[in-house]
Amino acid sequence: MSRGEIAAEATGPTIVAGEILVEIMASERGLGFLEPLALTGPYPSGAPAIFIDQVAKLGGGAGIIACVGRDDFGAINLERLRRDGVDVSAVSVSDRYPTGSAFVRYRPDGGRDFVYNIAESAAGRITLTDAARRLADGAGHLHVMGSALSIAGLKEIVAYALKSVRARGGSTSFDPNVRKELIDGADGAHFSALVDGADLLLPSGDELLAAAGVEDEGQAVAALIARGVGEVVLKRGAAGSTRFGADGSRTDCPGFLVEEVDPTGAGDCFGATYLTCRRLGIESGKALLYANAAGALNVTRLGPMEGLAGFDALDRFIAGTDRAGTDRAV
Repeated sequence: MSRGEIAAEATGPTIVAGEILVEIMASERGLGFLEPLALTGPYPSGAPAIFIDQVAKLGGGAGIIACVGRDDFGAINLERLRRDGVDVSAVSVSDRYPTGSAFVRYRPDGGRDFVYNIAESAAGRITLTDAARRLADGAGHLHVMGSALSIAGLKEIVAYALKSVRARGGSTSFDPNVRKELIDGADGAHFSALVDGADLLLPSGDELLAAAGVEDEGQAVAALIARGVGEVVLKRGAAGSTRFGADGSRTDCPGFLVEEVDPTGAGDCFGATYLTCRRLGIESGKALLYANAAGALNVTRLGPMEGLAGFDALDRFIAGTDRAGTDRAV
């Protein structure tokens, strides 16, 4: 396999490392949490957990390196991941720290405010354990989330896993999804190194420009390909997505017309679906279609992991849902 290619599923499972959280949402839209509010949840969450659960839903090999508390919040996450086929052997359980949490409130304009407990929770206590080494040593693909850059211990885990995966002829992907509430903990040099080392880059919107350090989409793609990125798949939200190949090719795929209930997790679901399709040998255009469908279906459910779906459900969704500016043909 050449540098820049996505490793086939036979190379080994896809693995991630990072936060496992519960998500608790305000029932009413508004600004922040400055008054008593009705809340709903807890829902299993955390960008790496959402991503890897969707990989498993599609039948891909899947494993996660993480830490949860010995509490109900940790239990519901582990139950969900195990049920869907994720290897949780490298998930540590802390007797001292609680499972991480994210409180979310939707603003009137559709934006979101988050209150996180990651640094002082079990999610912030991830270390390179023997179980984590064993999982990495058998992996065929490493996916890294930008949201994990602020977690102490992740740099060592990612470095070890990257070396192990590369030694097996595996590949890597990077989703530079650093939320504004977590940016202060991000390591700029580490961020750039993860971009440069990615066989697949999965930015959303302006993350493409931030990853390349330029202000024009075309120039950003060219700069990233020149730095060694194998392919760039740009998530455009409701508008769909675009794939840019190292050979200069471009594929646009329109989005699906759905009523949005909860957008949290849509990008993680999209990325997991595109990657897993490619690892299973599905060509890039069809992979984009499945990825768009996975993200769109997920936003129609309340809770970041409640709309995750396998291929059968995605095929039904594609067949029965209109797309922007096009017919339903694959």
